[in-house]
Amino acid sequence: MAHFTTSDGLKLYYEDEGAGLPILCLAGLTRTTRDFDYVSPYLPDHRLIKLDYRGRGQSDFDPEWRNYTLPVECRDVLELLAHLALDKVAILGTSRGGMNAMGLAMGAKDRLLGVALNDIGPYIDPNGLSFIMGYLGRNPAAQTHAEAAAAMPHVFSEFDDVPDSRWLEEARKHYTQSDAGLQITYDKHLRDAIEAAGAQAAPDLWPFFDAMDGLPLACIHGANSNLLSDETVAEMQNRRPDMIYARVPGRGHIPFLDEPEAVAALHKWTEMMA
Repeated sequence: MAHFTTSDGLKLYYEDEGAGLPILCLAGLTRTTRDFDYVSPYLPDHRLIKLDYRGRGQSDFDPEWRNYTLPVECRDVLELLAHLALDKVAILGTSRGGMNAMGLAMGAKDRLLGVALNDIGPYIDPNGLSFIMGYLGRNPAAQTHAEAAAAMPHVFSEFDDVPDSRWLEEARKHYTQSDAGLQITYDKHLRDAIEAAGAQAAPDLWPFFDAMDGLPLACIHGANSNLLSDETVAEMQNRRPDMIYARVPGRGHIPFLDEPEAVAALHKWTEMMA
């Protein structure tokens, strides 16, 4: 557990544990290193490096919210690799993390050993984005972790057979308790950055997906995902017939990554880079 300083002076939090194949774990838009707690026990023979993006978790919030962009986050990743003196890493990217992985494939492919995408592709379903915008940058109405956990099965109704203990764990990961109720663990101005990005024409991300050609590639897909559609997955498979694919039943956006289907796909993916 440590911090490094970016070229523009922010201190970013990261964790670096284990030995073997270096896997950089990049979380979702509002998430933190805690996203990978569930999968870590299933990757014991690898070096897991986890990063809190700027404005999230234990990293500094950026006084300029316009820096909450994919290019800046990719720059931060490359600066972390320089800090760790790592020439190459594999990337396990959840949602936004997968978008950053595709960006790095386009701009710094020589630094990548492989990419595993967790419920993300080069086309984002507008329904999923609308759902995210419904809560982005806002503290929940729930006042306690227990209240938030009780609400989650209804809010995330596309998830099946999730025990109450897991929802409580999720609530504790993603909200901190204060006298005023629960607080988000990221800069509320992240919403401003996403709204600003949405005001521009959406870029074609398929060339970024195609930039991963030749890299060991895996895709873990929540069967009930509102962000990654079956149609997008089909085109991904058409372009990359060698892509390891896991469809995780009873999961929406995003799978927890400790499901048997997800674990099996990740093991196959890491074996390709052994």
